Amino acid sequence: MSFGVVEGEPGVGPQGLTIAEIEGHPFGQVQFSGARWALSDVRLLSPILPSKVVCVGRNYAEHAAEHGSEVPKEPLLFLKPSTSVIGPRDAIRLPIFSKQVEHEAELAVVIGAPGARRADRAAAERAIFGYTCANDVTARDLQRSDGQWTRAKGFDSFCPIGPWITTGLDVSDLEIRCEVGRNPDEMEVRQLGRTKDMVFDVPALVSYISHVMTLLPGDVVLTGTPAGVSPLTEGDTVTVRIEGIGELTNPVVPVA
Repeated sequence: MSFGVVEGEPGVGPQGLTIAEIEGHPFGQVQFSGARWALSDVRLLSPILPSKVVCVGRNYAEHAAEHGSEVPKEPLLFLKPSTSVIGPRDAIRLPIFSKQVEHEAELAVVIGAPGARRADRAAAERAIFGYTCANDVTARDLQRSDGQWTRAKGFDSFCPIGPWITTGLDVSDLEIRCEVGRNPDEMEVRQLGRTKDMVFDVPALVSYISHVMTLLPGDVVLTGTPAGVSPLTEGDTVTVRIEGIGELTNPVVPVA
């Protein structure tokens, strides 16, 4: 298991891409080991293992409206445990405690060195290492019944992240979409939005969170989901696709 750099054009598909292995972690000066593989010959894991995943609720007005909620005056924060993180092609496992598990396609922000603590907007922008796709899987019935969101958001496998981290990307106006289906040729678009519709943009979120808790290198911030969330069922495949980054695909299975 190691980190690597994707060589090629990852935003347009996997064909012809290679992975160049790097020594150590990606937050310092990147040094290549010399080993390279075709993307088709490696298994992609979650591109980072965060100490915490900080999430933002109701950061798209239409998503708040579809649940009958108002847009918050300040970012609405909650956490997902690190044990909820899985990678591309790993299975989302439906828990026996819930009858309504839903997808939430989101832009994920990966914090770089030296992290962020009480950062202003400029410092927050410097703290961002890159971006990836995420799925804030949610047991909606438990979210309603519990009154707080820890159980609904925290099951193992409820935070797919991937397929890789894209750096140097302008995320002010990117398309986010979520497709669900049982046949790769017949996927249904469930969510379709743009990052420009965020209530609070990425630097504002990172700055705000850093005044609540220290963000460490590798921590992940989920920036909210557009409207269109809907249930997942056993046998589904769900794909989160973000313009300029790539796609994150996971099958849906029951808990073994």
